[in-house]
Amino acid sequence: MAYHWGAQAVQDRVGVRELAEHVGRSIGTNIRPVAAAFLAQQPHLVVGAADGTGRLWASLLTGAPGFVRATGPERIAVAGGLPDGDPLAGALATDGTRVGTISLDPRTRRRMRLNGTVEVTPGGFAVAAEQVFANCPKYLQKREPLELVAEGAGVVRRGDALTPDQERAVRAADTFFVATTAEGVAEGAVEASHRGGLPGFVEVRTPGELTWPDYAGNAMFLTLGNLAADERAGLLFPHWETGAVLQLSGRARTEFGRDGSRSVRFFVDSVVESLHPGRLLWSTPEYSPANPPLPGPPPHRGSTTR
Repeated sequence: MAYHWGAQAVQDRVGVRELAEHVGRSIGTNIRPVAAAFLAQQPHLVVGAADGTGRLWASLLTGAPGFVRATGPERIAVAGGLPDGDPLAGALATDGTRVGTISLDPRTRRRMRLNGTVEVTPGGFAVAAEQVFANCPKYLQKREPLELVAEGAGVVRRGDALTPDQERAVRAADTFFVATTAEGVAEGAVEASHRGGLPGFVEVRTPGELTWPDYAGNAMFLTLGNLAADERAGLLFPHWETGAVLQLSGRARTEFGRDGSRSVRFFVDSVVESLHPGRLLWSTPEYSPANPPLPGPPPHRGSTTR
């Protein structure tokens, strides 16, 4: 089955179970040649996993195109690892760690997801694929790579709540990634997913609490399904123009409105802000035409054209 009880419960509540079953047929274990070619072109990979204490995080790996590659129909290899101090550095250096990955290309608005189990290899790690599938380009902002920066400062700041500067970074974000899990339901499977919208779509309610709308998607409800089974979540906010990375670990729950709307409320437990070496700087965005409008005046940055 493509879905565990948590995802099925959300699908039933929203009334998309039949559609979800149809879409779920796209989930497989094989990495097709077109997917292998896509991976080989990407300069970064987002990975979600639990650290040694059980906290869930999403981390960003970077490298020259080819640092992620398919080495078989059900296996990818990743050269290198995470910088020292990253919350998942130890997890990705441990055999058997369950991970969810997502490779997203801002140049083409394409993305691919692969979930599986880590196998440590000389000079990096591999992931034995258990789920492989693609998502549509909805809510993806288009960007072009500008410059590769070799130097970095590593971890800049740690805390248990957002600083004022970090709050501003979250409010300005048009993209973030979320890691969730269904431990005990699907053998501890982990998912890494993308969320996008116009700047301001993520609301900072307090330094320890965020909320964002759940926009209409592919009807799978993998992320919300996981949250129905396990409240742990990890968020990754990349700052595309500087290469800075903001990682949050905490707990989340889905709230359903009477009008059919959905939102996710996230409670911060831990914060890590980093500036990694080997980071790629990207252009200002061309916003996705699928992004729903926000209340208030429209943003002044970027474009809404294709």
